[in-house]
Amino acid sequence: VRLGTDYLENKKEYDALAEKVVYTGTIDGFYDYCFGRLEYRSLRFETEVLEEENHQGVAVVNYTDRETPYTRIIEFGTQPKTVITREYPVSWQEGMEPYYPVNDEKNQALYQKYAKLAEKEENVIFGGRLGEYKYYDMDKVIESAMKKAEEIF
Repeated sequence: VRLGTDYLENKKEYDALAEKVVYTGTIDGFYDYCFGRLEYRSLRFETEVLEEENHQGVAVVNYTDRETPYTRIIEFGTQPKTVITREYPVSWQEGMEPYYPVNDEKNQALYQKYAKLAEKEENVIFGGRLGEYKYYDMDKVIESAMKKAEEIF
């Protein structure tokens, strides 16, 4: 496991370390955007320390109405002061962290081209939202990882 590293910058070195690589970065980036760039959504975070023990009663509250500019508030524990982070959706641009794939016909057609290349990879396992270009809730990404592990082992 190599966290905080850019696999694509040192691909040959990392490939030499193991028989299989689990790649969770952008699938179009893996193939150097040979068919073009997929679209992603990003996030902007605002963190605030509040002078209260408990702001919202639960760790995460999602907001789906049009009037609320953020999509969720995450609260980190309850103490004499509490910390919350608001997540705001942002259009992704090169250099930003891609968080979610854009699920539309154009991007799915482009992803299918990359998926066909990925099927031919013998030593690379593509996973997660970016590697599979698929929106996943956490339980579903774990389920997908477990299925892949069963297939391999």
